[in-house]
Amino acid sequence: MRKVILLFILITSVLGAWADGNVTFTASAPDVVVSGDQFRLTYTVNTHKVRDFRAPNIKGFDVLMGPSRSQQSSTQIINGNVTSTSSITFTYILMADKEGTYTIPGATIVADGQNKTSNSVQIKVLPPDQTNGVGGGNNSGGRTSSRSQVAGSKITNQDLFITATASKTTVYEQEAILLTYKVYTLVNLRQLRGDMPKLTNIYVQEVELPQQKTFSLEHYNGRNYNTTVWSQYVLFPQQSGKMEIPSITFEGVIAQQVASDDPFDAFFNGGSNYVEVKKNIVTPKLTINVKALPDGKPANFSGGVGEFTISSSISTNELKTNDAVTIKLVISGTGNLKLVNTPEVAFPKDFEVYDPKIDNKFTLTREGLSGNKVIEYLAIPRHAGNFTIPPVEFSYFDLKSNSYKTIKTEAYNLKVEKGAGNADQVIADFTNKEDLKVLGQDIHYIKMGETSLTRKGDFFFGSTTYYLWYIIPLVLFVVFVIVYRKKAIENANVAKVRTKKANKVAAKRMKNAGKLLTENKQEAFYDEVLKALWGYISDKLNIPVSQLSKDNIEDELTKYGVAPELIKDFIGTLNECEFARYAPGNQNEAMDKVYSSAVEVISKMESSIKH
Repeated sequence: MRKVILLFILITSVLGAWADGNVTFTASAPDVVVSGDQFRLTYTVNTHKVRDFRAPNIKGFDVLMGPSRSQQSSTQIINGNVTSTSSITFTYILMADKEGTYTIPGATIVADGQNKTSNSVQIKVLPPDQTNGVGGGNNSGGRTSSRSQVAGSKITNQDLFITATASKTTVYEQEAILLTYKVYTLVNLRQLRGDMPKLTNIYVQEVELPQQKTFSLEHYNGRNYNTTVWSQYVLFPQQSGKMEIPSITFEGVIAQQVASDDPFDAFFNGGSNYVEVKKNIVTPKLTINVKALPDGKPANFSGGVGEFTISSSISTNELKTNDAVTIKLVISGTGNLKLVNTPEVAFPKDFEVYDPKIDNKFTLTREGLSGNKVIEYLAIPRHAGNFTIPPVEFSYFDLKSNSYKTIKTEAYNLKVEKGAGNADQVIADFTNKEDLKVLGQDIHYIKMGETSLTRKGDFFFGSTTYYLWYIIPLVLFVVFVIVYRKKAIENANVAKVRTKKANKVAAKRMKNAGKLLTENKQEAFYDEVLKALWGYISDKLNIPVSQLSKDNIEDELTKYGVAPELIKDFIGTLNECEFARYAPGNQNEAMDKVYSSAVEVISKMESSIKH
């Protein structure tokens, strides 16, 4: 038994010595206090071997008590692992004299033979409540706060309210706005619930905040409140004019104290318990002035508003026919990254180009979306030769200079050599000399062996059947040539082919969107619907997607005889799709509605567009 005890002491000593090798000396105090309130300033060192503790000169505060010294130590054995901790804490009780921001320098100590200096602390001192002249302490409301927390007392809009603030009140279209809802309370707020309503012509994205809210003191309108940022949203207005952010009604639950005459309650619960009181808090409305983007938009304007850069890379500069080449575009920066149009790579005409793969890698900030938008294009050359892929241009509106900027990538030269499967000759495998072999020559083998003869007069030369054997193939040949020539002309007209297949391509994409709908893949669903809508109009009007926008779509459709009501429905469907992907609420219902609207408007367009 003695051996076990000695071993335990030895292990504890070793662990203690190891712990002493990582000595820390830390100061802590509240970040915010109210003038006239008492608070603690503590210095903690994680070893017992200390001497020469020296506190700094504490200015701006009255030292009511201290330093008092306390010592803590503990040893734990869990699954045979022994852990030992020890610490000494020096505590001061201070009181703030007057409002302002004060810095208390670090204290010094000799711990485990080492000279250590603690961190400094900064404390903001708030003035007392003007309503009663008494500091509210952690209750932040003095006597008024106490009254509002007693059961049966009325909770006024001065005891609990929520402010709504916008980072900017005048912005351009597509410029990010940070909307903040902040809670101010003098009462014991237990629960709070409220959602952003659906906004028209505004993209909305919610900022992820911690579920566990942390309150801090703030002096507001002469009183000290417990405050916390409850929710934040980044808004992207889609059109110019006055934009109104409506009021939000938050449903709050407040705990109020109830005095009890029961002696047991008085003993065990301090003489009181709590009742929950519900209260609705209505936020103020906000008005944002949205300015239209200046005139002079570049022809290839992407719709980007913010600050961006673009770069590119290519998988290879030398390849063979039927091999794939990949060009990667990376748009980086801060702004409406998710909403910019995808730039197109101008591959040579005989390259088979696939739909781009888009990967969004960005985070939400108060200035908008920050990060990268990665676009990968895959193409397959079908013929050998030397080709040039021109630079990709990206135009956006720069918020710093309030002007349009066009940036571009580098050009690429491709050397394509002939690959397998494209031989100009077809060589047959023959097993006997009597077979015919054609290799671009007119030499035939002579028929060898026995020959059968036909009696004169038995042959059908000059008969009706004889002439039909000539006439019928000739007629069929002429018909084939006419039909084939017409089809070849049509196929040569790429624009006409795209126009003819527009509905088929859109239907295929909507079918894929329907599959994504059933799988509840929201992001992919909305992307596919937007591709179907914009792709259909692009193919039908023979206009690249990059050159289409909400600004010019109405004019382009009008040229082809589309009714104004149908144009309005089409733009409305685009907006509905774009708004639904960010709007809160029942996403399944929103996706169903978007899908039905898209199918209907494409069907109407098919019978309306005139060529």
